[in-house]
Amino acid sequence: MLERYQYIFNIALEAVFLNKFRSMLTALGIIFGVAAVIAMMAIGNGAQKEILDQMKLVGVNNIIITPKIEKKGSSNQNSSQSSSTTSSNDKNKNKFSPGLSLKDAESIREVIPTVLKVSPVVIYDADVIRDAVRYSTKISGVTPDFFDLFNIDLQQGDMFTAQELKDGKSVCIIGSTIQSKFFPNGSAIGQDIKCGRLWLKVKGVLRKKEVNQSTMENLGISDYNNSVFAPIQTMMRRVKDRTMVTASSLHGSSYEMDFGDMVIAGSTEGDELAKNQVDKIVVQVKQSSQIPPTTELLKRMLLRRHQKLEDFEIKVPELLLKQEQRTKDIFNIVLGCIAGISLLVGGIGIMNIMLASVMERIKEIGIRRAIGATKRDIVLQFLMEATLLSISGGLVGIVLGIIFSKIIMQFTSILTIISPVSIIISFGVSASVGIIFGYMPAKQASVADPVESLRHE
Repeated sequence: MLERYQYIFNIALEAVFLNKFRSMLTALGIIFGVAAVIAMMAIGNGAQKEILDQMKLVGVNNIIITPKIEKKGSSNQNSSQSSSTTSSNDKNKNKFSPGLSLKDAESIREVIPTVLKVSPVVIYDADVIRDAVRYSTKISGVTPDFFDLFNIDLQQGDMFTAQELKDGKSVCIIGSTIQSKFFPNGSAIGQDIKCGRLWLKVKGVLRKKEVNQSTMENLGISDYNNSVFAPIQTMMRRVKDRTMVTASSLHGSSYEMDFGDMVIAGSTEGDELAKNQVDKIVVQVKQSSQIPPTTELLKRMLLRRHQKLEDFEIKVPELLLKQEQRTKDIFNIVLGCIAGISLLVGGIGIMNIMLASVMERIKEIGIRRAIGATKRDIVLQFLMEATLLSISGGLVGIVLGIIFSKIIMQFTSILTIISPVSIIISFGVSASVGIIFGYMPAKQASVADPVESLRHE
C-alpha cells in the first residue's frame, strides 16, 4: 500500500516539475498571500509590543494633571462673540487661582478613596557639572512614589527615603546616561554632582529604559535615562518655591528666579510658570474601572480649589494608548482580510489550473484507468499535485514574508516581530487551500469514463 502511495506521489511530482513555469505562476497567489499574512502579523506583534512598552512607561492606571497654558493673542479673537461670553471672561480674570500646588496633591491623596498613590513633580533645566565636565539636562523634584508610578527600577544603589524627602536632603538619583557621562569608569553611588549651584549626593542609578523621541512627545513623559531626580522638598527649599514668587507678584510685577545656572526671568502677569508650584501631579488609581469616576472627581475637586477656574488639564495616558491600540487592531484586521483575499485568489488560481490540467490529460487518465488505477488513485494524484503547489508556494511565501518584515523594519522604522505562530498559521492555511481547491478538479478527473477518455484526441 505504501509503495502505491509513493508511486502516485512520484507521478504528481513529475507533473509539477514537467510544467515548471506554469506551476510557478499557479503558486504566485499562495506565495504572496502567505508572505502578506506573515508580514501583517509581524507588524501587529510589533505594534502590540510598542503599546505594552508604552504602558510600562506611563504606568498602570495613572492620571496626569498638568497646568493649562493659555495661548496669547486672545485680543485677536472674533469681535462678534456674545456679550455674555465677554462678561464671563471678565469675571474669570478677576478670580485668582493658586495653580497646581503641593496642597492639591495632599488633598487628592487624603480625600479621594480610589487613589492609590500621588506624586507631585517639579522640573527645571539645569547644567550638571563634575570634574570640569558640563552637561545640560533636567532635574526633577519628585516623591519616592514617583518611581513606582512609572515602573522605574534601580540598577544600583537605593531610593531616597520618606525621611530624606521630609528633611529636604541634598540627595539624588541619576539616569544611566548621566552615569555614563560623569562616571564612566567607576560607581556613582556616594559621589557628589553639581546641578546649578546645588550639590547633590548620588544615592542610586536608574536602570536604562529604551524610549524613542516620538513616544516621549506623544505621551508627555521625560527621558528618564537623561534626568536627575531629587526629593521635591529639596527643590522647594534649596532651589525655589514658585509660590513665593506668585505671592509677592500678584499685581504684575516682574521677577527673576535665580537657580544658580538656572535663571528664568519674566513678568508674573499672565505667566503660568510663576503661578504653578508644581509642573504636574501624577495620580495612580487602584483599579482601571475606577479611572473615569476618579477623573471626574479630580476635575470637580480642582475646580473648587482653583476658584472655578479650569487652569489645569487632566490626561489619562492608558486610555489614549488603548484607543491607539484599537486603531492598530482595526488596521491589522484590514491587513488580515487583504492577506486572506490573496490566499483565496491563490486557491482559485490553483483550482482553475488544475481543471485545465484535467482537460489536457484526459487521455492519460483513461490509460491509467485502463491499466488498473482506481478512482481513488486518480483523486489522490491530482489532489497531491494541488497540495504540492500550495505547500511549495507556502514555503516560498514564508521566506518572502520574513524578508518583507525585515525590509519594513529597516526602511520605515516600524517594529516587526515574527512569531512562530504566524508561520504555522500561514503554512497551515496554504496547505488547506491546496486540499480544498484541489479536490474539485481531482474529483472531476476520477469520474471521467475510461473508454471516452481513451478516444479523446
